Amino acid sequence: MEIDTDPWLEPTAAIPASDPSELAGTIRVSALHALAYCPRLFYLEEVEELYVQDAAVFAGRKLHEELAEVAEGEWVELTLESEALGLRGKLDALRSRDGQLIPYEHKRGRCRRGPSKQPEAWPSDRLQLLAYACLLEAALNVQVQEGRIRYHAENVLVRVPIDPAGRAEVAAAIAQARELRRSTQRPPVTDNDRLCARCSLAPVCLPEEARLVHDRGWEPVRLFPADDDREVVHVLEAGTRVGRKGEQLKLTQRDNAVNLLPVERVGQVVLHSYSQISTQALHFCHDRAIGVHFVSGGGRYMGGFDYRAGSIQRRVRQYCALSDPNTSLQLARKLVIAKTKSQRQFLMRVRRTRSAVLPLVDSAIIQMKPLIDRLERAESLAGLLGFEGKIAALYFSALPSLLVETVPPELQFSDRNRRPPRDRFNCLLGFGYGLLLKDITNALIAIGLEPALGFYHQPRSQAPPLALDLMELFRLPLVELLVLASVNRGMWQPEEDFAICTVGRGKAQQQVQQVWLSDEGRRKFIQLYERRKQDVWKHPVTGYSLTYRRLFELEARLLEKEWSGEPGLFAAWSVR
Repeated sequence: MEIDTDPWLEPTAAIPASDPSELAGTIRVSALHALAYCPRLFYLEEVEELYVQDAAVFAGRKLHEELAEVAEGEWVELTLESEALGLRGKLDALRSRDGQLIPYEHKRGRCRRGPSKQPEAWPSDRLQLLAYACLLEAALNVQVQEGRIRYHAENVLVRVPIDPAGRAEVAAAIAQARELRRSTQRPPVTDNDRLCARCSLAPVCLPEEARLVHDRGWEPVRLFPADDDREVVHVLEAGTRVGRKGEQLKLTQRDNAVNLLPVERVGQVVLHSYSQISTQALHFCHDRAIGVHFVSGGGRYMGGFDYRAGSIQRRVRQYCALSDPNTSLQLARKLVIAKTKSQRQFLMRVRRTRSAVLPLVDSAIIQMKPLIDRLERAESLAGLLGFEGKIAALYFSALPSLLVETVPPELQFSDRNRRPPRDRFNCLLGFGYGLLLKDITNALIAIGLEPALGFYHQPRSQAPPLALDLMELFRLPLVELLVLASVNRGMWQPEEDFAICTVGRGKAQQQVQQVWLSDEGRRKFIQLYERRKQDVWKHPVTGYSLTYRRLFELEARLLEKEWSGEPGLFAAWSVR
């Protein structure tokens, strides 16, 4: 903050910043800037408390840091607030010219050019400056006649008169902001799609996808973020400790070997078996929105660290929507239809590429079709579960026919079994499903939904129902295809990659075989799974390509749109 040193201006620098808890009823001036840009942007930031710090945000911060250095000690943070106005904010600069106070704003970009090609302030920038002028007038009991905005991309200074019309504009914006704060519904996507291309919250808002809902002829431009190239760090060795060292995560193994990972490279930390994480590292991961998850030695997903923060509004809408049986039934229908169509289409694709006679596959394909057709007419979740169970039985009965002749007997598949898996093939499926459940839960936590409240699966002791719902779309492409392909290619060693034990079960202590992945087997599967997540796939509805890893988040956001007034795109794809 730059401020002249006239003695009569000294009280301005001494205006105290109120405690945040006391400002709960006031509105940030920067929020009015967002409101003028797009009411939906204001709602996402101020009501749902969603913020995305993109390159433009960091560039703006860098500009202010550079200006502070140039000011040579004159840059003072000036925080103002007025309960009467209902505003609070931090002014960029304040100067005195000819006895008049002039608030300044600094913008990194270019100014607006009007019909006469003369420099003008953008409407959102103008409202922001007007609001700061009103705050100054309230704080100092003076009249501000002019404010100025410097656009650094062109080094242009734009003067903004402070008049009664401008003050009335600020009052109207505050009233609109308060009304939106009380609302439980997001405003619609703006009609000006050019604004969306420059908006940092486009990956959360998904404006192009919302337009596609209302106009299936719309050709969306991909504003969804580029693929996340951060690492998923799997801590496999029991006794390994995860801590913090500066801006790095510190992994210390039992032999005291240390591995340091820069935090910007880490997207998730997955602790397998009995590895540990310190409180300091947990806080660090929470602050950087890094998922922390726990997986048992047998591959069972145990849970994750929930770092959600902010407004409850998103989860309130989720609770309201999924408490409605009709809404849950409609979503469950879409989900089960997409899943079962993928299973049948996969069998049909394999059938076209195999010249051998596959009677079980042919029979499953034929029997699955009428059952899938009846899903549309299912009148209850119980009915859907019944049809899905029959289709799943047909699907898994066909899988043994998809294994090639060179697969050793130890890796053959006969039927689906679990808790615990009793053969190597089911061991691979179970471990993969555990990793998938972890990733889906991570996506739900990242976008602020409640994994424990689903629409199809019922509440269970551990596995979160909404994550179980969403992972139904990804079981086939992410786990089942991976397991089939790796087994057919001879990538597994029956002895080295698996651990087998026999235990007594039940009152009669019946001997039951349990099969788990060995340490080497877990490492191998994780490498295959993480590589599979990076495969690029073209979404058949939106038309743009993204990795499966990114598709987790996109599909979760499209699910939220189903109860946020923009339905139609969730579960609108299937494997072909």
